[in-house]
Amino acid sequence: MIAFLGTGLLGSNFTKALLRKGEKLHVWNRSAEKAAALEAEGAIAFRNIQDAVRGVERIHLTLSDDASVDAVLASAEAALQPGCFILDHTTTTVQGAIDRTNSWAAKGMHYVHVPVFMGPANALESTGVMLVSGDAGLLQLVMPMIRPMTGQVINYGLVTGRAAAIKLMGNSFLITMTTGIADMLAIAKSMDIPNEAITQLFDNWNAGATAPTRLARMLSGKYDQPSWELQMSRKDARLMLEVAAQAGKHLAVLPACATEMDRWLEKGMAQKDWTIIGSDHV
Repeated sequence: MIAFLGTGLLGSNFTKALLRKGEKLHVWNRSAEKAAALEAEGAIAFRNIQDAVRGVERIHLTLSDDASVDAVLASAEAALQPGCFILDHTTTTVQGAIDRTNSWAAKGMHYVHVPVFMGPANALESTGVMLVSGDAGLLQLVMPMIRPMTGQVINYGLVTGRAAAIKLMGNSFLITMTTGIADMLAIAKSMDIPNEAITQLFDNWNAGATAPTRLARMLSGKYDQPSWELQMSRKDARLMLEVAAQAGKHLAVLPACATEMDRWLEKGMAQKDWTIIGSDHV
């Protein structure tokens, strides 16, 4: 028997997918109606969290943050079965994941932080990526539980909390990429580019495919054979800022990028590859 605590967009689709695989599930959510809606799929919904977790071998969590995870587990603790597995898919701090791993182990429970790069559709289709790290023996037991839930599990080794760190790092990329797309759209509208023309470009030019190569260049620390000089990228940024300003469009990311480029230009790096702006962190 499995209990799923937190049945929002992600949790509800995880639940549906597990039910379709033949698992028996108890479900609980702070907003009880969200859990109750899953009874039509075959889940057993509970209003009392301790009733939901009583007698189950493993618990999955999809909540909002460290505080919610700690509060929910504290409410459930009295009814937890000794030796049960607590598989937490919540995006949390690194220290929170470490502290929970240690504190629940001291209580005879197996807490494993399993953050995901998955949207609701991935959860329903059992695709996407799950991240794990920590004790090898414990992860060996957990892998058969989580592999059917996802397209890929990436094991980041023995360091407890490393999966939490990777999740936050990856989300930083997604946030800045999306904000960058918003800037791009503002610049496009400044020049009266229609949506279909924007789509046409990205249907034929996969800019995202350049990310691994760009990352490799930045990590190499070699900037003396530029594919795009810093001074030229800064010139292009100036043109973008000017056209947006003329159209009265707000940009969120590009002004900060230009400021960072200027900092490196002041260091005399004009003819270096523009990816040198990340060299402080390599």
